[in-house]
Amino acid sequence: MNAPSTNRPWTADLGDGTYRNPVLNADWSDPDVIRVGDDYHLTASSFGRAPGLPLLHSRDLVNWTLVGHALDRLTPHEDFAVPRPDRGVWAPALRHHAGRFWIFWGDPDQGVLQINAPRIDGPWTTPHLMKPGKGLIDACPLWDEETGEAYLVHGWARTRAGVKNRLTGHRMSPDGLTLLDEGALLVDGDLLPGWFTLEGPKLYRHDGWFWILAPAGSVETGWQGAFRARSFHGPYEEKVVLEQGGTDVNGPHQGGWVRTPQGEDWFLHFQSRGAHGRVVHLQPMRWTTDEQGLPWPVLGDDGTPVAVHRKPQAPPQPVAAPATDDDFAGGRFGLQWQWAADPGEGWTTPHGGDGLRLTCVRTGRVDDLRSLGHLLTQRMPAETFTAEVDLRLDGVATGARAGLAVVGDAYAWIGLERAADGTVRLVHRFAEDTASRERDAARARDAPGGRARLRVEVSPGARCRFLADTGDGTGLQASGQVFAAASWGWTGALLALFAAAPPGTDAAGTGDVGTGAAGTGSFTRYRTTA
Repeated sequence: MNAPSTNRPWTADLGDGTYRNPVLNADWSDPDVIRVGDDYHLTASSFGRAPGLPLLHSRDLVNWTLVGHALDRLTPHEDFAVPRPDRGVWAPALRHHAGRFWIFWGDPDQGVLQINAPRIDGPWTTPHLMKPGKGLIDACPLWDEETGEAYLVHGWARTRAGVKNRLTGHRMSPDGLTLLDEGALLVDGDLLPGWFTLEGPKLYRHDGWFWILAPAGSVETGWQGAFRARSFHGPYEEKVVLEQGGTDVNGPHQGGWVRTPQGEDWFLHFQSRGAHGRVVHLQPMRWTTDEQGLPWPVLGDDGTPVAVHRKPQAPPQPVAAPATDDDFAGGRFGLQWQWAADPGEGWTTPHGGDGLRLTCVRTGRVDDLRSLGHLLTQRMPAETFTAEVDLRLDGVATGARAGLAVVGDAYAWIGLERAADGTVRLVHRFAEDTASRERDAARARDAPGGRARLRVEVSPGARCRFLADTGDGTGLQASGQVFAAASWGWTGALLALFAAAPPGTDAAGTGDVGTGAAGTGSFTRYRTTA
């Protein structure tokens, strides 16, 4: 990590026994969480990026680290050879049963899939399609320890199935491989006054009741609901258990319940922040009884989100957050990076030193980054941050280019490009969400030696300012207008490194990002500010 000491990254742990929300200040969409022993494990939606199904670890629910991914690549590969930010892994459910870790999810174009592993670090099985069909999303299993029965619940995506706002349940074989019936409607949101877009169910057994914790009302403006029934097949009663109220946490939405070894209950959920993605909040949770003496959960501060709160009881833990900086040691990138699609052969160029070499992959869509699977992406790590990278372009083909990008439905990038006369120029380009190709955001200028330091400064509202230093003695200079980043499908805007070249037959070369390989001592410095 190369962040200077004067620039403290976002941390949720305030160091005085309290924490602030969000505990994960980045796009960890649709989180689910479990505890195994003293360890907490979390996964989140990864849509069409690879590797998918991120795995995060904590000992206190506040300080989290990214430790791996459960899905190396998506299947079928031909469907995910190009970016699919609105497809792939939607709202996974993470569980531990019979000595194994299990992840279930819905792919809206394929159906309900499942993988499992003996340890959280694998090896994970290949995806098993247990219920094929269009529009099947947000799948969650339950193994009922009281009866030995197993169940599965899922939601529906209207874009594929033509219906939404309902939850369907199945009996499931205890081995998690087969559904034992055709499914039954458990909750019809259309019959609940004011409820719409009911989705994201998580299924639990507690105190003799079946519980479904599920949000409704859409991600920007909705609420978190709880449903209870004595039988899995219902009937279910509903209650709103978390809503915005007078806070600034819009649409508190979709997450998981976990109980600590000390017997405390907590709930992790997301908040949508537009181009900044879906950040994760931690809410205290307790149980109360209604006028009939029957149980209901209470989340947050009597049903509204907390901003600062006492941490969960746990032994002291080091302050931590998922890594963002990367020195590309040994020519490899860190766990925080994901390809925009299933990885292809030759997207990186091996070498003997440090620093990352991205191959200038030949493509007919070189003027539209949204079409490139070989974008190496990571989440924006906060509302206010700076990302900086040193780059050398070794691509020799005319039009070969490499750079730093902020990619969404609209995108912008700054980097280096080989001109027809063989010189290397600093270029800055952008594309609107309705445009099929990019255009200049600033006039090109020479980049002596084919090197540049590139920076993007991001502020609330995902306002992005690009800067560059070409080594001509003028230092970092702002380039073009401020760019408003945009979400990409169901994800927030992504930071990306890339190298590409137009179609051709000769070797296109590489874009070197980092140290050693370019012989310049260059590096990526990535930092966030609170």
